[in-house]
Amino acid sequence: MSISEEKAGVSLRHVEKTYAAGQPPAVADFTLDVKPGEFLVLVGPSGCGKSTTLRMVAGLELPTAGSISIGARDVTFLPPKDRDIAMVFQNYALYPHMTVRENMSFALRLRHAPKDEIARRIDAAAATLGLAPYLDRLPKALSGGQRQRVALGRAIVREPAVFLFDEPLSNLDAKMRVEMRAEIVRLHHRLGATMIYVTHDQVEAMTMGERIVVMSGGRIQQAASPLEVYNHPANRFVASFIGTPPMNLLPPGVLDLGRTVGIRPEHVRVERVADDETNTPGLVATVDLVEPLGAETIVHTRLDAVKTPVIARLPGDASFRHGERVRLLPDLSRAVYFDA
Repeated sequence: MSISEEKAGVSLRHVEKTYAAGQPPAVADFTLDVKPGEFLVLVGPSGCGKSTTLRMVAGLELPTAGSISIGARDVTFLPPKDRDIAMVFQNYALYPHMTVRENMSFALRLRHAPKDEIARRIDAAAATLGLAPYLDRLPKALSGGQRQRVALGRAIVREPAVFLFDEPLSNLDAKMRVEMRAEIVRLHHRLGATMIYVTHDQVEAMTMGERIVVMSGGRIQQAASPLEVYNHPANRFVASFIGTPPMNLLPPGVLDLGRTVGIRPEHVRVERVADDETNTPGLVATVDLVEPLGAETIVHTRLDAVKTPVIARLPGDASFRHGERVRLLPDLSRAVYFDA
């Protein structure tokens, strides 16, 4: 593969997309540099503008304002075919009447690439993705994971400067999603290519991205490494969106600190409160729900004083019951503080 030699960065400067006059922009003042060879993930809830941003990089949408560059070229108004990108979609988009080999070679045949070059690229991509035994099969004879591998292979054989992924794993079951996540990360390691990946799944973002960009309302909320975003969220939206379970947000006054306090569930200890115990230190709460997951137990509680929900991640042998009164002891050395 020659992709690693051709990788290019992507630069977006004050990019905006508005679909109708008087309506808020779908993407607003989006400025970001994607480094050559970086695996960058755009993550956020539905409607936050992440797919629109990706489509503008691909040339499937034109920005209302701003500029987009790939490598040294300004591609803001270039058609997709002239951008040296390959895009993998959510629905595979395979031609049902073509074999795997024909699907993977389609774009190269349109370019009138030499037959031996087409064969070389297909064989290399098929070996990388474990598709060699399936090259002569039709898509209907493949599993969902195999079809997604074909979609990846079709992108790889083009040897683009930039790969774009638009929620490519959404149609797979949970087990297959985990397997394909690992497959795409290994693919990035092998190719060294620039990849921009869109997902609404923050677990995908955390486990796949070298850097993640959290979006809300068409704007960047934070762009940093997964651990930086997890441990030091820039605002309350990022704190509540990233993490499973999400960060607990205690309103001002609960701990007499005058600020919203963010504390991850794994940094909350839980102790039982005796029925006759009074003036207990810590935060007294009532257990709402207990989720035993084997290696860990997730305990959902609600503070007695202000009815704020607080979640604790405990060892798997923790045993609490619905309705039980407990004392919550957050580790404030691991807390994050937000202006009220």
